[in-house]
Amino acid sequence: MRKAKTLLQVYLAYMLEYRAELVLWALAGVLPLILMGVWMEAAEGGGFPLTSGEFARYFLMTYLVRQLTVVWVVWEFERDVVEGRLSFRLLKPLDPFFEHLAAHVAERLARLPFVLLLIGVFFLLFPEARFVPTWDDLFLGLLLTALAFLLRYLMQYTTALLTFWSERASALEEVFFLLYLFLSGTIAPLEVFPETVRALALLTPFPYLVYLPAATLAGQEVALWPGVGVVLLWGGFFLLLSRLLWRLGLRRYSGMGA
Repeated sequence: MRKAKTLLQVYLAYMLEYRAELVLWALAGVLPLILMGVWMEAAEGGGFPLTSGEFARYFLMTYLVRQLTVVWVVWEFERDVVEGRLSFRLLKPLDPFFEHLAAHVAERLARLPFVLLLIGVFFLLFPEARFVPTWDDLFLGLLLTALAFLLRYLMQYTTALLTFWSERASALEEVFFLLYLFLSGTIAPLEVFPETVRALALLTPFPYLVYLPAATLAGQEVALWPGVGVVLLWGGFFLLLSRLLWRLGLRRYSGMGA
């Protein structure tokens, strides 16, 4: 606990040095807010399972969830391996997994005020999006968001470990990002997907990274089970795979000072 507290304090201070950059990153993730207007306009014509107001609330919560679950560890780890900086991290009595995780959590804490401010602005611009979630929805939604963040971090960290065999593991992450974009519910909620596509998507980890927590926060009816079970299964799989790749990768690592 003492190590975790120290890491969070250090990285939070580091992140607060770049407040202007945090604002730019918060603004860079406004794709769900753009799509909100598109789907609200489409819902006016009818024929969709969600109303205009429900689309507005869903995409607003999608923006919040994506801001709280964004991960970039693959690019950091890739640079550490390629430039030999991992050698210095290995000298510390701490797995780099936890050091990168602390940096991500601290960045969330520093970014959150800007995200909430932007959501407040969109509440003013789109009256249809105004709502107050119940305490149950808020608690479950935030819990699912935390699980989604941990799952996405595990997925990307596992991909990052492939840098031991290839210097461009981030290229594979870009392929996964395309699947994430279309299957996670970022482009459209799963209710508008064809039944076959929706069934296949639910077998992958992607819908649980955005759709499940966003829909819960928006007050929509979602099946928490088997959703939570699938999240835990995928999380366990990527955790075991990452530990295996870490041990095998260290045997291949030959960076500066290794």
